Amino acid sequence: MISAADLRRIAFWSHELTEEEFERAQRGIVEKLYAKGAYLCHRGDRLESWTGISSGLVRFGMTSRSGKIMTLAGLREGSWFGEGTVLKNEARQYDLVALRDSRVAMMHRATFFWLFENCVAFNRFLVRKLNERLGQFIALVEYDRTLPATARVARSIAWLFNPVLYPKAETQLEISQEEIGLLSGISRQAANSSLKTLEVKGLLRVEHGSITVLDIDRLRQFED
Repeated sequence: MISAADLRRIAFWSHELTEEEFERAQRGIVEKLYAKGAYLCHRGDRLESWTGISSGLVRFGMTSRSGKIMTLAGLREGSWFGEGTVLKNEARQYDLVALRDSRVAMMHRATFFWLFENCVAFNRFLVRKLNERLGQFIALVEYDRTLPATARVARSIAWLFNPVLYPKAETQLEISQEEIGLLSGISRQAANSSLKTLEVKGLLRVEHGSITVLDIDRLRQFED
């Protein structure tokens, strides 16, 4: 069972629950460690739990039959996902890979459905989250088809600071250039070049193993 303090830290939705709802959620969550490069699940697997990131960074995507890797989103601490699969009781339609050593919180399916059926605050959160993810994936199609590498890097980073998905995210994020490349669908070298461009333009500051966002609005809208 996850501790009450850890649940409050990684699940902002838990702050709106009643005491009974919070205790039910807490009892229904366990945590598991995944080493860098490990798969949380493969496309086609059945992962019965609703899942959150306690610490680390996870790539959410898929691999084609030809071996081409497509990244759909990066999932950082505080991110919760997989509600659609749990609700539909179907196999996962994507791969989940730990980009660094990560701790993952897993809510039992029965607990998820109890909250879904009994908790208004939890359902409000799910609606907001699903709407935001839909917008993210629509934007992803646009990025992939129309934007050059630097703009894709800018938008990928900006999504990691989305105020709905990550309401308590600080302006600094520990992330490597390799991880940014994986999340943006480009090489580490191209990510390095793109980060230098964004730094020169005053949108962010690159430090060893981290970036600090200086202008999130321009980062979200960057195109050239």
